[in-house]
Amino acid sequence: MTPSRRGKPAEVRWWRLRPNPLRRRSHLVEAWLLLAAWILAVVAAFGVGAWTALAVERHVDALRAERHPVPAVLVEDAVRTVGTSDGSDSYRATVRWTAADGTSRTGLAHVDSSSRAGSTTHVWLDARGRLVPTPVTAAQARLEGVVLAAWTAVGAGGTVLLVSRGVSGWLERRRLEEWDAEWARVGPRWGHKTG
Repeated sequence: MTPSRRGKPAEVRWWRLRPNPLRRRSHLVEAWLLLAAWILAVVAAFGVGAWTALAVERHVDALRAERHPVPAVLVEDAVRTVGTSDGSDSYRATVRWTAADGTSRTGLAHVDSSSRAGSTTHVWLDARGRLVPTPVTAAQARLEGVVLAAWTAVGAGGTVLLVSRGVSGWLERRRLEEWDAEWARVGPRWGHKTG
């Protein structure tokens, strides 16, 4: 016997592929199914992960392309609204800016905590001139893409492996039913009861 990495003999690990009087066709099918499932899981994980990362990057690029900063003047002092998950505080204030058509507009925007009435800041507008949140930076977009890609890769690979495990379980139940049927046929020929 050839030892394997985990201490089990290699022949024991790959018994489904070796000729054996107890091996059924379903054992061979299951062995090839498991090999194909692992390969498919790796390919699916990489493919779905890469596709997700590209989709996030395109989405963020599209948002950044349609948003543009404009200078604005604070109409009031910054007011603390809520605490954020990182422990810092969020501040808002009413700001006034000049729209592309030359009209004066006002709205509520996130600003620095030290912002006072009359000071200048930048706000972000969308293509229709509405106030929108500041777009994420390239580093934030990259991190978001990596995290989402990792989650979807794990999900895709895990789904393939779960489906293969379900098929493997179905094959095992089918083998046990075949064994029961054969035992019911052969057992009475032995002339004595075993249990």
